[in-house]
Amino acid sequence: MKSDSENDQLHNIRHSLAHLLAIAVLEKDPNAKLGIGPVIDNGFYYDFEFSSNAEGRGMDAEKRGTDIEYGSPDFLKKIEKRVRELVKQDLGFERAEVSAKEAREIFKDQSYKLELIDELENDGKIITVYKTSPRHSALFPQGSAFVDLCKGGHVENTKEIPADAFTITHTAGAYWRGNEKNPMLTRIYGLAFENGDALDAYKVQMEEAKKRDHRKLGKELGLFTIIDEVGAGLPLFYPKGAMLRKTIEDFISELQKKREYQDIWIPHITKGTLYEISGHLDKYDAMYTPMKIDEHDYYVKPMNCPHFMMLYKTLPHSYKELPVRYTATTTNYRYEKSGELSGLTRVRSLTQDDCHVFARPDQIESEIDLMLDMIKEAYAGFGLTDFYVRISLRDPKNKEKFIGSDEVWNTAENALRTIVKKTGWKYEEALDEAAFYGPKLDFMFKDAIGRQWQLSTIQLDFNLPERFDLDYVNETNEKVRPVVIHRAVLGSTERFMGVMIEHFAGAFPLWLSPVQVKIIPISEKYAEYAGKVYKEISDAGIRVEMDDSNESLGKRIRVAKMEKTPFILVLGEKEVEAGTVTVEMRGQEKGETHPLADFIKYTVGDIAKKSIW
Repeated sequence: MKSDSENDQLHNIRHSLAHLLAIAVLEKDPNAKLGIGPVIDNGFYYDFEFSSNAEGRGMDAEKRGTDIEYGSPDFLKKIEKRVRELVKQDLGFERAEVSAKEAREIFKDQSYKLELIDELENDGKIITVYKTSPRHSALFPQGSAFVDLCKGGHVENTKEIPADAFTITHTAGAYWRGNEKNPMLTRIYGLAFENGDALDAYKVQMEEAKKRDHRKLGKELGLFTIIDEVGAGLPLFYPKGAMLRKTIEDFISELQKKREYQDIWIPHITKGTLYEISGHLDKYDAMYTPMKIDEHDYYVKPMNCPHFMMLYKTLPHSYKELPVRYTATTTNYRYEKSGELSGLTRVRSLTQDDCHVFARPDQIESEIDLMLDMIKEAYAGFGLTDFYVRISLRDPKNKEKFIGSDEVWNTAENALRTIVKKTGWKYEEALDEAAFYGPKLDFMFKDAIGRQWQLSTIQLDFNLPERFDLDYVNETNEKVRPVVIHRAVLGSTERFMGVMIEHFAGAFPLWLSPVQVKIIPISEKYAEYAGKVYKEISDAGIRVEMDDSNESLGKRIRVAKMEKTPFILVLGEKEVEAGTVTVEMRGQEKGETHPLADFIKYTVGDIAKKSIW
């Protein structure tokens, strides 16, 4: 991980490039309206509304027959060339605090900026602008400056920006403020890194990511589909995909069972009253519009926590029976904007291996230790061992986003810090990343090509037990509050499957493969022996298919290899006579002949060990 100073410098480089991008675009279209230009992972973007009298406008220009389409590759090349010229001018960024009245005068022709100024004024926040004076610009003659509404930070001078470490990449449509009721703007993206080598490495990583795209592989391998008539963000799984998700979920269930977690079941809809108690109606914005049932508002559940709380509350509890470890693998439904949906990694129906532990305060550390042990074992089974822990905290300056007192939050946050430090694992702290009811541990894993994914999460919660009036009887027969620890190992099954498809590029280790063995008899003459082999392998609990179609042997083998099948068994005369199988193992050029019993023994052992191929 980078140091704080390195992260700050990279952030400042990216933020400064966003301003230079805005200057370059305004020089092409002086009447363009400016949206926002924030720093993002791996770079930056800026949102624009192009004017009607510009050379071209957004992504509709081609339809109108204009000569230049804003957002086209040629346009982006011109913009990038101009940004590079601006970098070479050794420009500075000058910060100034202004009143709301002064800000409105500066941005009087920028409607989106005026909206932001109103918001800042209503929130009582300081309004700051940054000025940059580009040379050799008809739009900004000597002595004038480009001014942007911005809180910083920036480089002091553009000579701090490495010339070979950034590029303008592509455009996308983006609704203003992410609201589909607002105008669609053109978002221009750029990449930026600390040096050219880092940028080149990222480009290579992205090329590899295209080959591993789970949406492409999911179709090729027959795992899942998304059908328009069903709805965006609502994936459906073919038999092989269903087998993959069942294998993953069963593995997690096994790990939970040996740690004495108890399965429960909860419904998928509930009265809105439940979310009034939990605070989700006020704090959570991804819930679907309610439906009326018997004069009451009912919601499809976006999360499971309130149901777990109510189930615990219906029974009396003693300190002797705590911790109570409830778990359920169940689907939630969240409203994600259509532009943010992506295959399995961003969906509207997400299945969680959800767990809530109701514990005494003195059990917090031991219960989280149990969870950490399970997370470590689970991800070793999936071949993900490169990770760090993010301690997600609330921002004390942004208290309106969270429920509960400062004292409760401080207790919970310090408890998580102590536990993580004891593990010796790499960790970092992140403000304003907590759940609204408590701080959490987020586990950040790297996949096979170095991309980072947030998967497991553990949340420590002193607030929902208070809101739901939960209790247990302590040693002195008094009713006291339990602590609740929320936990999900996979995060969501769908997203985790997307990560796994890309991590393994569809070539799953044997234990995860939907089909572990493909049997291919050379001709019909060997069908009887192939059937015997099939039965013995299947009876051993190995997932097996037979391809005895009329296609040529070569084509059937090619198809099995394209399906990334771990073991292909080609059966002919010599195998029948000797009672053997010729095994082509994925990734090996030549097949090997083995007694059938030996092959089965090896395969069963490899599956049991969950070997990572």
